[in-house]
Amino acid sequence: MTEITDPNKLSTLISSFLSLFELSGRLWAIGSKVLRGFSSEGMYEVLDYETALEIHDPKGKKATLSKRMKVRYLQDNIIAFQDTYWAHGNVTGYRVSPGKPVDEHKSGYLTYVLISLRTVKNKGSIDEFNMQWSVLDGFKKQDGFWQTDVLNRMKRMKVALLFPIARHPRRVYLEEKNRKGSTELPADAFKRLPDGRLKVSWINESPKLFESYILRWDW
Repeated sequence: MTEITDPNKLSTLISSFLSLFELSGRLWAIGSKVLRGFSSEGMYEVLDYETALEIHDPKGKKATLSKRMKVRYLQDNIIAFQDTYWAHGNVTGYRVSPGKPVDEHKSGYLTYVLISLRTVKNKGSIDEFNMQWSVLDGFKKQDGFWQTDVLNRMKRMKVALLFPIARHPRRVYLEEKNRKGSTELPADAFKRLPDGRLKVSWINESPKLFESYILRWDW
């Protein structure tokens, strides 16, 4: 083994070693970010999301929730799709098209539904799902709310609330759970329908991943 006694050569060697060490660290950091990006990509992204909650009676005993999701698959060989729902009260009559619900389980306040697609989907394919279910005894209090959780990448979200003729809300406001802020909806978000019901609409053109958007109202 050759001993390096020249201080200049030793300094150059140490500098080269440190540069390689720094480069390796940067490459490792970049690689970790890329891997995290792939792992969080998911099986699909939501191109368009619409949900509507209709309360049918002034006592809040019966309500219907409908949902439309236009999704694009991000992987090959997808044979199943996962949906979620929640509600205070009793949920009945969950339906979805296309696909068939084959299993479900509850975790926290969410119920996860596994939907068999009855076919194989590949990356880039697009599906439009329509879901509906009923809620019994879910909106009987003096105030209420409806929460929408962004669990996948989403490009656009629209939420609508429909109130019965005999019970319109005094005000409706938006809360963002992670930001811990609230904003009262403007007057143009409210529309009285010809049959006397009140429709409240809210649109978000860039929903944030893992955010929860909550529309609250006072009766």
